Amino acid sequence: MPRRHGVARALLTETQRRVRRARRELAARGMVEAITWSFIAEAAARQFGGGSPALELANPISSEMTSMRPSLLPGLLTAGQRNRHRGFNDVALFEVGQIYRDDTPQGQLMVASGVRLGKAVMAGSGRHWTGTAETAGVFEAKADVVALLAGLGFDANRAQVARAAPAWFHPGRSGVLRLGPKTVLAAFGEIHPEVLAALDVSGPVAAFEVYLDALPRDKKKGVARPALKVADLLAVRRDFAFVLDRDVAAQEVVKAVLAADKKLISAVNVFDLFEGASVGTGKKSLALEVTLQPTDKTLTDEEIEAVAARVVAEVKKATGGEIRS
Repeated sequence: MPRRHGVARALLTETQRRVRRARRELAARGMVEAITWSFIAEAAARQFGGGSPALELANPISSEMTSMRPSLLPGLLTAGQRNRHRGFNDVALFEVGQIYRDDTPQGQLMVASGVRLGKAVMAGSGRHWTGTAETAGVFEAKADVVALLAGLGFDANRAQVARAAPAWFHPGRSGVLRLGPKTVLAAFGEIHPEVLAALDVSGPVAAFEVYLDALPRDKKKGVARPALKVADLLAVRRDFAFVLDRDVAAQEVVKAVLAADKKLISAVNVFDLFEGASVGTGKKSLALEVTLQPTDKTLTDEEIEAVAARVVAEVKKATGGEIRS
């Protein structure tokens, strides 16, 4: 039926589009959507940075629903534990909704969060004769974040990985993705054992929070996707092992390698970490696989060696690392 004159065309805001896409992406990763209460107990709210008097309800419907939620994770964690009590040990839940940091409009944020009480892989879930479900960790949570950001049109490689995760995450098994020093896009990792104990949830549990309002606005004016580029030449892979100071982050090394040749280097994969007397006190050995993908012609040995030399030089310049002999 043709649209009548004067009737506005249906239009979704950018936030509404992000919410719909986030739900599809997380469901495609084998997670089940949950809808939890916006009200939680004050004690639970305090575990996640909330519980301020401004967010307390004047007339709560229950003593367990007295505070506006500062995070989606308390509701997801308790929902996951209820599933465990009913025999479903391999649980992965997500929710996309609003959280409340304060009583101002700016304190109301749209967030996509998820918890994994097991890996909940597409191969199957629930009870199994081999025992309990395999647990998920910080890297499974990070993979969820990276996949979600990619589905929302943002390349996670543009963001920095840092360790400054909120206090409800395990300090040694968590991280954040951020743009610059202030804009935090997502937090991920294992939930702190003390927080799990306070909520009466058995661990470990991997979780993530993606702050949809913090993502850069989409500058694309059209919906057409760029043409698919497929290389028909064989890729070349070279391994490098660098001796570095122990406190040098692997991300710094990967970033330096990618800067050596932005056209030819298509991927960098860390595949080994070693610490021991043979590499020196306070040192570590980090091994990487670097993939060179030619597009115009097959690389010669001289060209490959030239790129390898630039890789070594860039890593030494950025981190002080030396090639391991």
